[in-house]
Amino acid sequence: MAQIDDGAPDEPAREYRVEELAAAAGITTRTLRFYRERKLLPPPRRAGRIAWYGPAHLARLRLIGELLERGHTLGGIAELIGAGESGQDVAELIGLEQAITSPWSDETPVRLDWAELQAAFGDQLTEANTVESLAQGYITVTDDGITHVSKRLLDATVALLDEGVPLAAVLDTSRKAQEHADAVAEVFVGLIRDQLLGALHTDTPLPPGEAAHLTEQLNRIRPLARTVADAQFGLALDRRVRAEYEGLLQQRRQL
Repeated sequence: MAQIDDGAPDEPAREYRVEELAAAAGITTRTLRFYRERKLLPPPRRAGRIAWYGPAHLARLRLIGELLERGHTLGGIAELIGAGESGQDVAELIGLEQAITSPWSDETPVRLDWAELQAAFGDQLTEANTVESLAQGYITVTDDGITHVSKRLLDATVALLDEGVPLAAVLDTSRKAQEHADAVAEVFVGLIRDQLLGALHTDTPLPPGEAAHLTEQLNRIRPLARTVADAQFGLALDRRVRAEYEGLLQQRRQL
């Protein structure tokens, strides 16, 4: 899949009418015409009033289907097609996009039914706390329970409740922590954008192999981002706890 217009090597060198091409690609003729209107397909060969399509068109349609299954939008696919037609390696560009946009966290979602939630949270399972959890993006609610985005965060929440901390206080702290975490993430994303991905902000095609090189860099940086965040948070806790304790001692001396 190096060049987006390459025909599949095992495809016979045959031509297709529009209905035949749609059937071979597993789509409707209406969808095929829509792709053609969006300029996702190169023009067919015309023989009088008949449009003939070849293996390259079939390969293009199969690639579009593959990219749609991966979650690409038609606009994004059009950009990839344009890049491929300018000589860039589409497989490398797709790999770079996945390195950028795939989850940087490795949290495990967990599902609880209402009985399990009641057992875990008791009378603190209020409408207000549920609404706040929804607003923070931690849970999705269905008729038979909830799905939490992170087992680690859910376990930590339950542990704090067991220590006597009200759920409302946990959620208030969570909201503030999320705001600061977003700010830290924005700083690190800015570093990556400005120092590594500057070439993506221009109209100039990436040099050969550059997309693969950037993908390798991003894959190496992913764990570094979490290491930096964890270390900075631990050091910040040291500073803040020490300052808080010294302030408490000062207050006691003044009593």
